[in-house]
Amino acid sequence: MRHTTPPVGLALAFVCLIILGVMPIIANSRPAGFDALSFAFFLSVWQLLAALPLAGWELGGANKGIFQAHLTPALKRRTIAIILVTGAIFGLSTYVYVLAVEKAGAVSAAIAIQAYPLFAILWETLFLKRRKTATELAFTLVLLAALYALATEGTWRIAGFSPWFAVALGVPFLWSVAHVIIKEVLDRTPITPAQVTVFRVLVSVIVLGVVLMAVSGPTRILADLGTLDFQVFALIMGVVYYLELIVWFYAVRSIDVSVASSVTVPWPAVTMVLAVPILGDTVEGYQVITLGVIVASLYGLLYAGARKRRAAVSSG
Repeated sequence: MRHTTPPVGLALAFVCLIILGVMPIIANSRPAGFDALSFAFFLSVWQLLAALPLAGWELGGANKGIFQAHLTPALKRRTIAIILVTGAIFGLSTYVYVLAVEKAGAVSAAIAIQAYPLFAILWETLFLKRRKTATELAFTLVLLAALYALATEGTWRIAGFSPWFAVALGVPFLWSVAHVIIKEVLDRTPITPAQVTVFRVLVSVIVLGVVLMAVSGPTRILADLGTLDFQVFALIMGVVYYLELIVWFYAVRSIDVSVASSVTVPWPAVTMVLAVPILGDTVEGYQVITLGVIVASLYGLLYAGARKRRAAVSSG
């Protein structure tokens, strides 16, 4: 039986908080002169290599996941299609993540990624017909206002809107779309999270590799491959990204997703603290205020959602 807040689950969620906060710092610490597309491709390659041991270990055990499933031809085709589509989306989101962190800045991009619940709410409303309470709508409006303030660099003027902030919002948008699509595979097949990770990163590597080959050509790719300091950062980023996925999975096996989410909400504060000494960034007052408002709004949404679930259980 799952306990409400077992120490291991909370500890793993806290590890996720640290990893999420460190990732933008790693991305922006890579050597100058290497573009976001090349970095996204090579970090995905290292992420794939990091994901293979666990998936291989599962195949040697009793739970072979998708490889022991007896799927109907229609479900098999649908599963393959979903894996291909979501893999391509995650590949694009990896590139957008690296580009947004570089252009919008580690702090602003980290805060923008906190818009993920907004897109999740949008898909739930449009496709699952889940109505939101007045409290949830109120916190959503506050969150939107805070993101708008961040996008205009605290000026509240349209003229000050940063296009790179809009790019940063593409990361949670793409994540939310992919997660909605891939949930069907997780619900309807015995595929394991480790296998999902391998398949999705494999497709990402292929998609990003094809695009990189078309844009940069083989000579540039081989040059980047042979640059040790660049590959060190790609390796670190790929392994850290993979660890975040796996640690999160094990965290939510021990505690509720809402509890794990509440622990990880302040992760942009970690980015904010590290960006000054490591990247030499300047943290503006409006960024601090915006982060505080967004964190409060996210906690409000978590509270409102939990209260709605309790009311549904008690009335049902």
